[in-house]
Formats: sequence, C-alpha cells, structure tokens
Amino acid sequence: MTPAPLYGLVLAGGQSTRMQRDKAGLRYHGRSQLEHAVELLQQVTAQVYVSVRADQAGDPLRSNHPQIVDRQSDIGPAAGILAAFDAQPAAAWLVLACDLPFLELDTLRHLVANRDPASIATAYRSRHDQLPEPLCAIYEPATAALLTRQINDGKNCPRKFLLQHVVKLLALPTPTALDNINTGAEYSAAMSALSGGNAKTQRFKIEYFAILREQAGCREENVVSPAVTPRELYDELQARHGFSLNASLLRVAINDEFGDWTHPLAEGDRIVFIPPVAGG
Repeated sequence: MTPAPLYGLVLAGGQSTRMQRDKAGLRYHGRSQLEHAVELLQQVTAQVYVSVRADQAGDPLRSNHPQIVDRQSDIGPAAGILAAFDAQPAAAWLVLACDLPFLELDTLRHLVANRDPASIATAYRSRHDQLPEPLCAIYEPATAALLTRQINDGKNCPRKFLLQHVVKLLALPTPTALDNINTGAEYSAAMSALSGGNAKTQRFKIEYFAILREQAGCREENVVSPAVTPRELYDELQARHGFSLNASLLRVAINDEFGDWTHPLAEGDRIVFIPPVAGG
C-alpha cells in the first residue's frame, strides 16, 4: 500500500502565556521562529500549513503562509491536529511546535526516513522521561477518528493519545533537538547556547519611556548582551520584560541619534527604544 502523502503543520496558535509575547515571532536564526519552522518542513513534506486560532488569521506573521484555522477552542494543540485532518483527511501530518529553536533539518529527515505508516504515528521519545514527544511527530490518517473520540471523551492531551495507541517511537539523534522555550530566561539561555556559548557580549545602557518604562519596571538599566543589532537586543529585552509593543511600532536611538534596527552595536552604546506618543 502506498503511504499517505506527508504534509507539514506548524502549530502557531498558542497563547504564549509564560513567555508574555508571541513565541512564533522570536528570532533565533536571523528570522522569526515561525518562518524557520516552515522552512524546515518545506524540505521534508509536500506542502506546509500554519495552524492558527481564528483571531490570528490576519496576523501579519502568520498570514504570509497557508493557514489551517482551528475549529475548536480550549483543547490546545489537538485543535490544530484535528483541523488539519478536517482540511486534508487523506494526508499524514508532520506536526511541529513553533518553539523548538534547537531543531535541525537532520532530525526531521531522520523522523521521515523512519516513518511507519502502519502505526498511528511515528514520534521521538523525550530525552527527559522517555515518553512520546507529540509536537514533533508524524500522524497517519487513522489518527483523525481516534483523536476525535478522545476529545469527545474530554481528553485533549496529544501525549496521552500517543500512549494509548500503537506508535513507532524513535531515539532522538540529537538529544536537545526538541527542547522548547517558554520563558524569557529560557530564551536568553537558548540564544547563548545557539551561539556556542562563546558569543561576544557587550555592555549597553538602555533607557525606557512611557509604556516600556512601566513594563520594564525601571527608567534605565545596564545590560550585558550578545546582541549585535538593536532588533536583536529588543527581542531579548521583550522576552525578558514582556514588552507588549512590537519593534515595528518603535523607533530606536543610539547615542542620541535615530538609528536603524540593523545598525551594528558597540560596547557602551546608549540605546533608547521610543514608543508611539500615545503608547501604541
């Protein structure tokens, strides 16, 4: 029997509550994590979609890609998986969370190469507890009916779903590949790790005004960071302080002169992120 065609689905419909900003927009590899995940899936699947909530469909970051909109709410990632099968019931789906900055193409290629279409799913074992990792896994078409039955029984955890069915489980070729990032502190640690822990750091003086001052809880602070541009620095600070304004709404001044978001930063620079007059 010919296996079902394999499509890709990036789960980008989460609330990012602990991060206090959209995890899909974090930049680990010079572009948003959503764009990075889509590009990875494009290399191993026939077609890639982004899973979104209905209220996210017009979001500029997500609207750049083909979307599948959740049809149910308050059931977490299972909503995205079910919506994907509703849209393409004859396809198998490689489902991928959008908060996996350490994931590399080789890991996805290994998953696809070891796919077992006779099982409900093919997944990796977690390096932490050896349980199935549900958010980097291939779900075969038979998943749809079984997952629907589980949801109707009030159970919406994809991991528990995998534990209850015949699943091919694989060892991770790179142990850290599926480490996810949920907080500002984890974001900073991930940025350091992705640079090999040897990134050059510099000291900057940051000044805040208006809503940024309120959210940072201070007027100014000294920051040691590996950021090389104002955009990278703002991303880091946004994750740390939970700033609600996107960089596109701000202007940046470097040493009392308006600058560009890609301007190279230097040791001792004084940087001011300037919000709209009305606070956005």
